[in-house]
Order: sequence, then C-alpha cells, then structure tokens
Amino acid sequence: MTASTALAHEHIGTRSAANLRTNGHPSPSKTPPSPSLSMDRPLTNSSERKSLGHSPASQLNGHSDGDLSSYTFPDSRLRQQLRDSSKTPLVLVACGSFSPITNLHLRMFEMVADHVRFNTDYEIVGGYFSPVSDAYKKSGLASAHHRVEMCRIAAEETSNWLMVDPWEAIQEEYTRTALVLDHFDKEMNGARGGVSTDNGEKKSVRVALLAGADLIGTMSTPGVWSESDLDHILGRYGAFIVERTGTDIDEALSHLQPWKKNINVVPQLIQNDVSSTKIRLSLKKEMSVRYLIPAPVIKYIQHFNLYRDDNAVSSVHTRQDSPSDDSRKAERNPVAEEVRS
Repeated sequence: MTASTALAHEHIGTRSAANLRTNGHPSPSKTPPSPSLSMDRPLTNSSERKSLGHSPASQLNGHSDGDLSSYTFPDSRLRQQLRDSSKTPLVLVACGSFSPITNLHLRMFEMVADHVRFNTDYEIVGGYFSPVSDAYKKSGLASAHHRVEMCRIAAEETSNWLMVDPWEAIQEEYTRTALVLDHFDKEMNGARGGVSTDNGEKKSVRVALLAGADLIGTMSTPGVWSESDLDHILGRYGAFIVERTGTDIDEALSHLQPWKKNINVVPQLIQNDVSSTKIRLSLKKEMSVRYLIPAPVIKYIQHFNLYRDDNAVSSVHTRQDSPSDDSRKAERNPVAEEVRS
C-alpha cells in the first residue's frame, strides 16, 4: 500500500493512520521519570560515526527497490545497561519526513530528555530518527537516501546519543507509524531482550513516539487516524509531545481520554517555530537558513543542490494537498492514510 499525498505538517512525526490490528499486548503501566542520557559521553569516533544510521547515502541507493538485504539495526549509541536499575529503559522514536532536518527536530529530543530526567521514572537509553520512505508522496520531499544522510550528518555532528534508523526509509511501500514502533519494539525487546541492569538481569525497553504538538491536534480530528492505530500507538507505546505555538493541547487531549495517561506533554520553555516547510521556502528564495538547520546539513544541501525547486526534488511529488483534499480523501477511504511531517 502506498500513501496518497497528505497535509504538510512539519513537526516531528505527524502522521495519521491506516488500519492496523492491535496485537493484544496490554497497555504498559504508567511509569514515572528516570534520568535521561548523560551528556558527559564524548562524541563518537570515526568508526562509530560510520556505523551511525547504518550507512552513508551511497549505501542506501537501493532504497527504491526495497533492498533490506544489507540492513542492520543501528545500535552504536544505544545504551546497553541502565545506570539506575530502578528505572524503566526508554527509547524515543521520531517519525517524519525530515526534508530537511532542522535544529528544532534535534532540540525536541533534548527537551524531552530533560523532561524525562526530572519528571519520570524512565531512563533514556536511545533516541532515533526514522525518515519516511519515498512511497510517501508529498510535495517538497527529497529522496529518501538524501533525507537519511542529512539526518545522519545532523546526529553525528551535533549529538552524542542520537541515531538514524533507515529501515522505514528503504521500504518499498509506505509504513504506518504503528508498524514503525513495532519494528523498534522487536529490535529492542525481541532481538536484544531488553537492557541489562547492574545485576545482569534484563529489563524490557519502553518504546515511545516523540512528536510535536500538531500531532495531538490531528489525532483528535475525526477521520484522520484510525481508532485501532490510536490504540496501538498511544495505548501500547505512548508518546512524548512537545508543545507548539498555536496548538491547544488541553482541547486536543480532551478527545483522547482513553490514552491520556500515556501522553506526556513537554513544555517548550524557549519557543522555536522553525519548520522544514519554512526552510524549503527560504532555500527556494535563496535566503539564508544559517542557525536554523545544522551547518553540515546546509553544506550537504548546497552540494546536491536540493530544494531550489520543489518540483525538481522528486518527480512523484507534484502537488501539496489542502485540508479539503484530506477531508475528501477520508470520505473515499473509511480509514485515512497517515499525515507525515
């Protein structure tokens, strides 16, 4: 199944949902805070940098063919043991277009890390960007290998704990948020059996979606997300939502009462409203985007001459839907497709 064109929300992970069967797993109990990743770890060395995000863009050129033969889950920065064994290990997953990745995308992880450390009983052991595949047909969407590489460069050059997982980006068909979170859960708790404690035992990892506040607005809008996906994402996994100017969080949460305990709202104390849409518009107008996106990403964009003309970025993205388009799409399909940032 490929997704039709969708509204251009530019926060992390705004996607509405297609049908997905819940798999009977109980909703995880609410666990309070735990210390986040310590920032005292030195930046990665060259060999670790090469393993970040699995591989450079040159090795992702087969993404359009859905080539997963060489895929390995990136775990070079994944913490393998809890610092505080009384905490619950947490992995944050940001789903989105990241076309291009911005400083706010990166900053959101740090805001949530602070919130987790001071207000919950979780301990962050990893953070991942999961760029959407080319099957998500949206205006201004650069090809997946470029978006994966820009995320990888940003994580490598600006962070000592963030990673990029190309699994979703190299899928031949569009992958819904619920299935992406299932993938991370399988890698964390299936393949690895969780994270070790100081006594050698393993603790299951809590996987959670990280997103901007616009996401809650779409989740509370009838016909945009399927009930089954909402229950799977918010019931089984939960979400950390960073406040955003112009979004009424309380109003949105009032429509999501069944999952309210699993929705963690993180205040944005220093307001930042940069978006990928605004970045692309500025680049198209040949305006400066310095200090809005990471400097190495700017160099990458300049080198490959990206975003000078949205129509030239990807031949499959020919128009950007309006809200009325999305409403008509929901009428055609009982369950609407997802909306990506």
